[in-house]
Amino acid sequence: MPLGDVYLESVLNNFRNMKATAERAMKQLEFHELQFCPTEESNSIAHIVKHMAGNMASRWTDFLTSDGEKSTRDRDAEFEDSYISTDEMMEDWKAGWDRLFGTISKLKSEDLLKIVYIRMEPHSVVQAIERQIYHLSYHTGQIVYVAKQIRNSKWKTLTIPRGKSKEFLAEMDKKFKGK
Repeated sequence: MPLGDVYLESVLNNFRNMKATAERAMKQLEFHELQFCPTEESNSIAHIVKHMAGNMASRWTDFLTSDGEKSTRDRDAEFEDSYISTDEMMEDWKAGWDRLFGTISKLKSEDLLKIVYIRMEPHSVVQAIERQIYHLSYHTGQIVYVAKQIRNSKWKTLTIPRGKSKEFLAEMDKKFKGK
């Protein structure tokens, strides 16, 4: 398999994992908790979701042919309350991810060195993808962190539970080495 195809498949897997991680965190919360802002200068999970969805819609629409910052995007409004339900919020979330997955899944190895623009700044497709991985993983971490603060002792861990690292490694050893 060409290296570019391996890269694109890896990218898709990383984005799928980011999306799933954030969703597992958000599913632990009620709508009012998704609206909670830890401080005046913080964003609620709903704000972060709206921002991520707006960013993905802008970046991945006509990705190879137009600037990634669309004139129709109102970035500042992404940090204002407007959702009336979790379902409405998750519709935006899904639409943003669908746009990202739909666009990346159509890219070919030969597209990776093409130049695209984000806020008029030139990027290779690889650079634009890496920029998006950084951006979305940053916000995924925020979603998980805020959700964990809200749930506190009721938090259901998304990764290896505290004190279970050795057990996890033993299971992985059995799985991959057959011991």
